[in-house]
Amino acid sequence: MADTKLAQFIATKKLNAARILAASHKLETLKVDDRRAKLARRDGKKEGAEKKEVSKPRSGRPVTPRAFAAALSGKAPISGPTKQRILRAINHILEQKKAEKVELKTLF
Repeated sequence: MADTKLAQFIATKKLNAARILAASHKLETLKVDDRRAKLARRDGKKEGAEKKEVSKPRSGRPVTPRAFAAALSGKAPISGPTKQRILRAINHILEQKKAEKVELKTLF
């Protein structure tokens, strides 16, 4: 199983795949504030004249088990946003364990 950089990292840090998927779901789920931000952005596009600074909402798309399995095996190409979601979930778990955050280069 440890044939990719991601799989080796998960094995050395003793991270659970189910916990990574759960953390991704928790981080990427849309909240009320995110829906308001999307609405404000849409309303700003309709008016056209005013440019408002609106914070970027969450994607609403967590890492799927299929995408995570593809990332572990390394056989299928993985999109950039999916890599970022995996990175955010792993960094969240490492932050809870009081470990240092990692960069995308160390995982992929």
